[in-house]
Amino acid sequence: MSKIHQFGVSTWLWQSPFTTESISLFPKIKALGYDLVEIPVEDPSLIDTKVVKQALEDNGLLSTVCGVFGPTKDLTSDDKQLHDNCFNYVEKSFEICAELGVDFLAGPMYSAVGKARMVSEEQKKAEWHLAVTNLQKVCSIAKDYGQSIALEPLNRFESDLVNTAEDVVRLAKDINEPNAKILLDGFHMTIEEKNIREAINIVGDKLLHVQVSENHRGIPGTGLTPWNDFQLGLSDIGYKGAIVIESFTPEIKELAGAVCIWKNLAPSQDEFASEGIKFLKETFKN
Repeated sequence: MSKIHQFGVSTWLWQSPFTTESISLFPKIKALGYDLVEIPVEDPSLIDTKVVKQALEDNGLLSTVCGVFGPTKDLTSDDKQLHDNCFNYVEKSFEICAELGVDFLAGPMYSAVGKARMVSEEQKKAEWHLAVTNLQKVCSIAKDYGQSIALEPLNRFESDLVNTAEDVVRLAKDINEPNAKILLDGFHMTIEEKNIREAINIVGDKLLHVQVSENHRGIPGTGLTPWNDFQLGLSDIGYKGAIVIESFTPEIKELAGAVCIWKNLAPSQDEFASEGIKFLKETFKN
């Protein structure tokens, strides 16, 4: 059986956007028992990587980096300017990754988040081709920085292109680059997958990163997620990466609106983080 060695939490649980000043969260994250902090890069210019790296070292924390792909960064658009925006953004994000000692950028970078429409099969094929072609270029940029990408399927309300483990494996195969890997997020999986354990096995050794929250985006262990299947699936494939809690604070209205969080999911965000890591450490201890 494999053992998960790193448990992390996204700073989105407390703040948005991540800035250099967000390092004030690091002592608390460490004190709560986390090994790793996930940094969502909304605006690379807000992040002084030297300061952030020193703060990670001072607090004995590792990091991962998650990309943010809104309507101005859409690799499936007909507007090539949006492709260029995305290429520029991912290059800056790869630079941040490399400077922080992280070897991959995670996220749903194949299309803009929230692009969920009923389109013709012909248009779907065209957009799939654009995603594949443009992600091959992203993989090429990534190689210059010693980076991989971890592609994340999203639920049907946030993407009409890649929703399941099967979808994302097909995408990675079509890209056909050794640094095109996969991220699975338990929240999206509880909406889209028929069987969590089987989905993890479909991805297999391409699985580079795991994010979790409950099926209702709340504290892990308080909802309907089949956590035993999740643990067995990761054990089946010998997963040795991190498990990171990704949820969001309702206090940042723009962020909460984007992810449809209309109420508090815990008595406090600190309690969310505290109870969440207790549950994960117990669930994935073997």
